[in-house]
Amino acid sequence: MQERERTIVTGLVVLLLILALGFYIHRDPRFPGSLMGGVLGISAAALMLVPLAYLIVKRIPLLRRHITPAVSMRTLLAIHIYAGVLAPILGVLHSGHKFQSSLGIALTSMMIIVAVSGFVGRYLMSRFSKDVREQQQLLAGLRVAYERTAAELTKEPELAGRLRPLTGFFTRLAAPFFVPESGSLAEAPAAPARALRLSESIADLEYAIKTHEVFREAFRRWLPCHIVIAIVLYALLLLHIWSAWYFGIRWLT
Repeated sequence: MQERERTIVTGLVVLLLILALGFYIHRDPRFPGSLMGGVLGISAAALMLVPLAYLIVKRIPLLRRHITPAVSMRTLLAIHIYAGVLAPILGVLHSGHKFQSSLGIALTSMMIIVAVSGFVGRYLMSRFSKDVREQQQLLAGLRVAYERTAAELTKEPELAGRLRPLTGFFTRLAAPFFVPESGSLAEAPAAPARALRLSESIADLEYAIKTHEVFREAFRRWLPCHIVIAIVLYALLLLHIWSAWYFGIRWLT
């Protein structure tokens, strides 16, 4: 289910970015004020309010106790995600790719930023965490195998002595030529070749884990930033609705 959700949301985010690029090839200044443009704008504004349900229920224990028996937090999160991506799509369509309003440009930009940041935080961070767990499990297994191989080499100092000249950087790169993978037992002892392979794999995994940790540290402050930019988005949305009423709709009466 989660893989299917990720695929759908990824497609919606890609669609949002494609629609955003339409600003370079399409302009329709009158569309936002048309009937269809108004319907899209109202729908986008309504969908932007839907994600608040998950945030409110999650942070108010009383509501969570009464609502979660009927609607799980997982379902609310899915609604939060889909509404958070569909709203900017409708918002971009409502804009008609119009560049005449600074407020409209700011609101459209914030919609895209909030949607993309939510996508990154929801799926990339979880993917990083999953990859790190899998790599740590694999690393633990490789270390056990390496310790066994090292124990074999300690019993035969002559075999271990063949590896000592290969501890430098450049000599390490040339190690496969001196300790080949195949050959007679006298020329290519199994333990030294296995030790070299295991040490390479351990080094690669340790580097990958450190790289993932750097990304996880960078994303650790993702949620506070996501909340802040969402607050800015709602402030711009309220200002946009007020300006549409004050400068447009109220004159119809």
